[in-house]
Amino acid sequence: MVRGKVEMKRIENATSRQVSFSKRRVGLRKKAYELSVLCDVEVALIIFSQKGKLYEFSSSNIRQIIQRYHERSKEARSNNNNDSGQYREHLKHETILMEKKIELLEVSQRKLLGQGLESCSMRELNEIDCQLEKSLKHIRTRKCGLKPNMIPSPPPALARQKEIGSGSNNTQNCMVETDLFIGLSATRCS
Repeated sequence: MVRGKVEMKRIENATSRQVSFSKRRVGLRKKAYELSVLCDVEVALIIFSQKGKLYEFSSSNIRQIIQRYHERSKEARSNNNNDSGQYREHLKHETILMEKKIELLEVSQRKLLGQGLESCSMRELNEIDCQLEKSLKHIRTRKCGLKPNMIPSPPPALARQKEIGSGSNNTQNCMVETDLFIGLSATRCS
């Protein structure tokens, strides 16, 4: 007899359904027994028929197995609650860190835009100046299509003032319109 592929849906014919239930119940019980013997595990199988009749199999005392099941399921639920609590705490911690980073970035952005510079030390002002110079150099490099080493480093502020005053043209000028955006590109207004 060749076994065909069985479609997984309720068997409509009551007699066929009962025959299939009986055969499969016996097969399931046999598999449970084999699993307990071959793998040296405790197995409990509980089946209720359509009419409510109880069928059970146990490799040892079924009540002890059920008791162990209840204890383990309580532990598992407790661990899940602890895990989700720890995850929530982790997310709160990450949120606080992100808020601090955002605040620092906003302060930095305001300083780069020239706001709130009164409280800055001379060292901080020099760092802001260097950062702006690097950003402008990078923008000019991209706009002019030049390699970074082709654009000369800007002279110190005093030397720059002298050059502007004397009309000296020692540095290569690349006149481009530049915009400096700080922040996410999605927040830019064009």
